[in-house]
Amino acid sequence: MQRGKISFGKIQLNVNKPPADDDKEKPEPDAVAGGFKKIDKQQMIRQIEDVPEDLESQHLKEVMGISGFGRKAAKVFDISEQIAKARIVAPPVPEPKEGESEEDDEDVIGPLPPATADSEQKPKPESTKKYSEDARNADDDDDEEGDSDSGDDEDNLARRIPYTHEVKMQHGSRAVLALAGDPSGARIVSGSIDYDMCFWDFAGMDSSMRSFRQLQPCENHPIRGLQYSVTGDMILVISGNAQAKVLDRDGFEKLECCKGDQYISDMTRTKGHVAQLTSGCWHPFNREQFLTAALDGTLRIWQGFRAKEQTQVIKTRAQGGLRTNAAACNYNRDATLIAAGCVDGSIQTWDTRKMFVNTTHCVRDAHQKGSEITSIVFSYVGQQLATRSNDETMKLWDLRSFKQPLHTWTNLYSRYDTTDCCFSPDDRMLVTGESLPKGQAEAHLYFYSTQSFEQVQRIPVANSHIIKTLWHPKLNQLFVSCGNGIIKCYYDEQRSIRGAKLCVVKTHRKRQQMELVGVSQIITPHALPLFRQEKTRSSRKKMEKARLDPVKSKRPDLPITSGQGGRVASSGGTLSSYVIRNLGLSKRVDDDQDPREAILKYAKDAAENPYWIAPAYKQTQPKAIFSEKLPADETAPASKKPKTETDDK
Repeated sequence: MQRGKISFGKIQLNVNKPPADDDKEKPEPDAVAGGFKKIDKQQMIRQIEDVPEDLESQHLKEVMGISGFGRKAAKVFDISEQIAKARIVAPPVPEPKEGESEEDDEDVIGPLPPATADSEQKPKPESTKKYSEDARNADDDDDEEGDSDSGDDEDNLARRIPYTHEVKMQHGSRAVLALAGDPSGARIVSGSIDYDMCFWDFAGMDSSMRSFRQLQPCENHPIRGLQYSVTGDMILVISGNAQAKVLDRDGFEKLECCKGDQYISDMTRTKGHVAQLTSGCWHPFNREQFLTAALDGTLRIWQGFRAKEQTQVIKTRAQGGLRTNAAACNYNRDATLIAAGCVDGSIQTWDTRKMFVNTTHCVRDAHQKGSEITSIVFSYVGQQLATRSNDETMKLWDLRSFKQPLHTWTNLYSRYDTTDCCFSPDDRMLVTGESLPKGQAEAHLYFYSTQSFEQVQRIPVANSHIIKTLWHPKLNQLFVSCGNGIIKCYYDEQRSIRGAKLCVVKTHRKRQQMELVGVSQIITPHALPLFRQEKTRSSRKKMEKARLDPVKSKRPDLPITSGQGGRVASSGGTLSSYVIRNLGLSKRVDDDQDPREAILKYAKDAAENPYWIAPAYKQTQPKAIFSEKLPADETAPASKKPKTETDDK
């Protein structure tokens, strides 16, 4: 059976119009072939528009109150009808009063005319008076609230200082010039003027607060500065020597910088510093780069541990172009600036992204000329800079306006050239200490606000000078080094974490000391053999001599080479007798002795000296009572009758 090909075309949609008879009679060739009929596009659109709406859409239109879906027809308005409605709804227009001109109805253009005396004498309405009084009272309340808010801010700042508890750590008896903390807060290190460097581990210390290691890394040079690297695994040591050192976490030396040639006048041609170091610091995020400053008028940047030479040399210049020495140096937080405080009282900064030929900022009269700038510190945000000097001042600077300081605090006596200052972790306070002036009992630690520049708190520390101050941002604890060799730690039970709080709760236990008595040898060459002492021999000779002794060496028994019977025959004829004799379980037993005779030989002693039965009845029955002889029962069998003496006979 052959079928035609199936072809697909457009579907004809004819809903309204029933098919005509002519269409039935005349099928198209496509329909005859078994496919779909092709229709025109316009015809299809026309047929779709003629589809009647269903009942659901009609019901929806009735509920929503609309005429139909699709495009909205333009709405036609009757203008006259709208005007009539507006006249009915609008309020009546007030008529002008007599004596008023038409000019009064017009708006006044330009400034208002001055008020007349009559208008000034007119009393204000009560509502206006009340409003003005309320506004004045509100302004007064705002002023009072502002004053109270400033007082509350100072109180909040004072409460942020962790000084509710304190702990003492004894470094030595001389002034502690250097103090540094591990970034993680696990350890701190301190260096003093007596060349000693102490390591303090909070996890290993107890309430006695003793350092676990003490050493002299720079021999006979005082320790002027210490700082941990950004990773906390290395320590930069700045001493009175011209060579800086880098130690690892446990105090072992990893690097010593080169010393320059002091006979070369151009400091850029030397390999290192030629004079005493004054300051130094690590790069904020590069663990292999650090900066040093010395009295040779240069700052040097050191890179890496293999190459012992500097990578950059920065010269500090005075106002006339002469050389001046840098007393303090530091990086900012993002390492884009290097700042140095010089002996001539100037502050100079350089951009690390450029050549170190010209300064980025230079303030010549920042501090008094001839007084050393002992510390220069950037804030954590990086927009402010604080300097401390021996001219008894501390100044706060803004890097965006660096010509004049934001504020200057005075009457801060400083005796040491390493006295520093530091920012609080939130940059809202500035902390520094003072040296002990004459006639004063205690030195104080001062806290100043960086916003209002007022004194927030003053804490008495010790009857000695305050040199270094460290506010650890992670522990939230204050460490203060003093001139009498004491390091004080201040902390808060609620706000501080770990650190000294771990050591306070541990009790100190004394170690048991072992007493060792040394044996001295007396040499007597002419003494008699009885009183001579053996010569001290080496352990090898003692071991060889003990080897020859059968008791000390625990030598086993040698095998029998001659004789008959051996060791068994010497102790008895049987193995059991040999074992009993050697183990000491019994006395020697003669094998030929009769056992009955051995027992009966004790019968006489038992009768004369009773030991087992008679002593038990000695008090209750001293005389033995035996059973009487009963008459023999004749009826009883002979085997049941008791035995008598007559029967024995």
